[in-house]
Amino acid sequence: MTRPNVRRRQLIAAGTLSVLVRPAAATPERMAQAIAAYTGDVAPKTGRVTFEIAQLIDNGNAVPVTIRVDSPMTATDHVTGIALFNEKNPEADVIRCTLGPRAGKAEVSTRIRLATSQRLTAVAKLSDGSCWQQTADVIVTLAACIEGEAP
Repeated sequence: MTRPNVRRRQLIAAGTLSVLVRPAAATPERMAQAIAAYTGDVAPKTGRVTFEIAQLIDNGNAVPVTIRVDSPMTATDHVTGIALFNEKNPEADVIRCTLGPRAGKAEVSTRIRLATSQRLTAVAKLSDGSCWQQTADVIVTLAACIEGEAP
């Protein structure tokens, strides 16, 4: 056996072990920190954001979500970003979108994975520096994003 072959096996084994390490799960505290980082420590007000997601989700693997923000989307008054945060997936950030006045309307739709029943928060940043939010509590009967039992 040649020496380079042994080194290659060691690297492959090390890579395999690093893949098996799971990231720490998000928590309500980590979600609050992620929101604060996104807003630049501006406390989001409740309102102006419409967050459409089913309250009872049969399968957390592909959950449809739509977030709309009440905004005229003009050059002087528009949404600059929309983000979605969660408290129990492996990461607190679900999605971050950047928008501008040429977007036409402040709306994003996608499908997300949910690890378990939890609270989600949609946050919108506006061109005037204000931030707005809406929360939703969802119940997931078949979890995604995790191995084994849901926490």
